[in-house]
Amino acid sequence: MAIRQLNTLDPNFEEQFSKLVAVDSSVDPEITKRAEAIVDDVKKRGDEAVLEYTNRFDGTNFTSMDQLIIPQEKLQEAYQNLPEEQKDALRKAADRIRKFHEREVDKTWMMEEPDGTKLGVRYGALDSVGLYVPGGKAAYPSSVLMNAMPAHVAGVKKIVMVVPTPGGTPNQLVLAAAGLAGVSECYAVGGAQAIAAMAFGTKTIPAVDKIVGPGNAYVAAAKRYVFGTVGIDMIAGPSEILVICDGKTQPDWIAMDLFSQAEHDELAQAILLTPDAKFADEVQKSVKKQLPTMSREKVISASLKNRGAIVVTQSIEEACKVADRIAPEHLELSVENPWKYVDLIHHAGALFLGPYTCEALGDYCAGPNHVLPTSRTARFSSPLGVWDFQKRTSVLDVSKKGAVELGKIADVLARGEFLTAHSGSAMYRVNDLENKKKQ
Repeated sequence: MAIRQLNTLDPNFEEQFSKLVAVDSSVDPEITKRAEAIVDDVKKRGDEAVLEYTNRFDGTNFTSMDQLIIPQEKLQEAYQNLPEEQKDALRKAADRIRKFHEREVDKTWMMEEPDGTKLGVRYGALDSVGLYVPGGKAAYPSSVLMNAMPAHVAGVKKIVMVVPTPGGTPNQLVLAAAGLAGVSECYAVGGAQAIAAMAFGTKTIPAVDKIVGPGNAYVAAAKRYVFGTVGIDMIAGPSEILVICDGKTQPDWIAMDLFSQAEHDELAQAILLTPDAKFADEVQKSVKKQLPTMSREKVISASLKNRGAIVVTQSIEEACKVADRIAPEHLELSVENPWKYVDLIHHAGALFLGPYTCEALGDYCAGPNHVLPTSRTARFSSPLGVWDFQKRTSVLDVSKKGAVELGKIADVLARGEFLTAHSGSAMYRVNDLENKKKQ
């Protein structure tokens, strides 16, 4: 197959480009209705409903919630029983992810004004978080590390993990990652019922303060529904990769980079921007050559047909402007001297600079988080990080002199808003302090 090819000089480029990058933000009302019904049922019936839905959707025959608890020793046992190659890779990835996120930790700070007034911010970790790990079509130990490690670094005391186990058999690599990443409790539960259980709590599964992690449409709908009762990280859309290449990277590398995200989902998006028309043709040839060798050929083919494209631009600078309009989840800047162009990119979940920095390294082990904003939300959102597991508390310690000065300012503004109690609250102190000063 061939990927659609566009050129920024084409008369109808804007129309074609707009259709290509259009984000379908509609939500299936039937899925939303079903997910919300499950959430409400779990809120009402607790463990009984969780067990019922787990057996129905995962094809299991559990008779008690005790069977859904995966004890800590099972997590450690899973890690110890891994082949040495997997154990070593998992440990090295975890170390790199932890070290990266340790640099994100925000520290409490205070400033003192000349009159003695102290102002600042106190940072503290959330008490508990829930980690949803997908487990339907595939297993994702990397998602465990990327979600649990920053929570652990932030100082979260309780990290509760839920993972669907179709057929009742948990993936050992996922359990091993959970043990390595400091997960406190683990349950073999998935779907909207798992989100509901962590949001409201059941006799077996504790309620948490925030839920993170990707899932299917039912999980996404449930997260939307419980937001406000608990915090959530984001609603993840299909995966995206955009590559800007000057034509000097091997075409096979670029084609495989496009495949690396296209293989996630038929709705994933893979786009190449290049000013070299000849190179665009070479990548097309590589796609045709390599696609039949892929284990997920049908998924990749559907993704490239649905939302993939190769766009010939007039320059790298123009490619950066086009990329900013897309605001992709992953952006590879596969050019000579990529740092020359970094400041031209304003909207991207993560930047991968140079021909040797493939996106797959970011997915697994480079260190920065792979939980990234999708569907153009990189315009206003950031990667998952330690800050998602911390909260800030403002600290004010106003001196007597500050109370007089600030009180008079507050009085004027409060009366302007017709909030006389606010004014009175401030002015009681002002008047008292000024009267004492006169005495």
